[in-house]
Amino acid sequence: MSALLVPPGRHDRERNRDLALGPVTAEAYRAFLASPAGAALGAGFLQCPSWAGVKDGWRAQLVGWGPDPDAGELTGVALVLLRQFPGTRKYFAYLPEGPVVDWRDPDIDGWLTPLLEHLRRLGAFAVRIGPSPAYRRWDAALLKSLTGPGRRLADVLASEVDPLGTAVAERLRARGWRRCGGDGTGDDGDAQPRHVFRVPLGGRTTEDLWSGLNQEWRRNVRRARKEGVEVMVGSAAELPEFYRLLRVTEERDGFRLGRSLAYYERQYRALNAEEPGRMKLYLARHRGEILAAHTMITVGGRVWYQTGASADHRREVRPSNALQWRMLLDAHAVGADVYDMRGVPSTLDPDERAYGLLRWKLGTGGQVVETLGEWERPLGGAANQTLYRAFQAYLNRR
Repeated sequence: MSALLVPPGRHDRERNRDLALGPVTAEAYRAFLASPAGAALGAGFLQCPSWAGVKDGWRAQLVGWGPDPDAGELTGVALVLLRQFPGTRKYFAYLPEGPVVDWRDPDIDGWLTPLLEHLRRLGAFAVRIGPSPAYRRWDAALLKSLTGPGRRLADVLASEVDPLGTAVAERLRARGWRRCGGDGTGDDGDAQPRHVFRVPLGGRTTEDLWSGLNQEWRRNVRRARKEGVEVMVGSAAELPEFYRLLRVTEERDGFRLGRSLAYYERQYRALNAEEPGRMKLYLARHRGEILAAHTMITVGGRVWYQTGASADHRREVRPSNALQWRMLLDAHAVGADVYDMRGVPSTLDPDERAYGLLRWKLGTGGQVVETLGEWERPLGGAANQTLYRAFQAYLNRR
């Protein structure tokens, strides 16, 4: 799918302090992300131009802010996904983990207002964004000592509250934005995980990473090595086996991602066409059989463990621990600042099934990070308000 399926028509020119907004080419967009100014904004993989080729059923447009977007003079960019409301010519606009802008700027209206006007002209009735600043952080050592029946992350005083995240949340609320899922403990309203687990890598040696693992993790990594588990980087040819193991994992752990093999094949093809090696498939073999497979994505100085899958048998040889340790080392080797293990549940109750995933990730010694989550608002007018409510009801029925 092209990243520019929505006809741009005449380029929008919304001036605020000499800041213009307009559609940009994928080449200009990627050049900005690779520049020192763009790299400093820390774009995630969901805001890369290639992600437009992954999302089936969505139209997309790349936009940029700057003194002259047409000439590639940019200060911020965004991948906008557009989903048509059935039976209308109106769209729901979605910027997954975006836009890629400097959220430290207190005058967010300078870029937010022209964005909303641009989306309104495209036919959008509502928009959802995913601001990048963090909100709260909890150290692994703190959480491991505070688990209990019925307990959740919100019950524990955070190790750190990010002042920028707090300020951005206040600015958005003042402008009529609503936090999806509300401000409670749940994150059911977010399409992307609100709570993620991150292992800091900057300034640490491999010995530091090893000592950061808890005793159980170190024991399991040693066990995998002793049992002869081999870890390697696979190719697109192993994606069907990865997907088979993913279905096994979903059945065992009681969740359903709802993605097809074709989805992962599209993702692998699109991301690696944009930059070779951007998405990798790691495999753990034992006695010639693939027992676990995990995907990893790299953009600039950030690395994500995206999806993991493992077999039900021979779990005692600890293939998943071996995979994660290798992926951590590889992320460190490419100079990444952080290894993001993506979503974790907000429960701290050991009796809840979902807690097992959090417990496993806590063993790496990182932090649970509550992001600002996703924020929505209709784009003004009674008709858009009505359509927005109808769209929410439509999504709830799906």
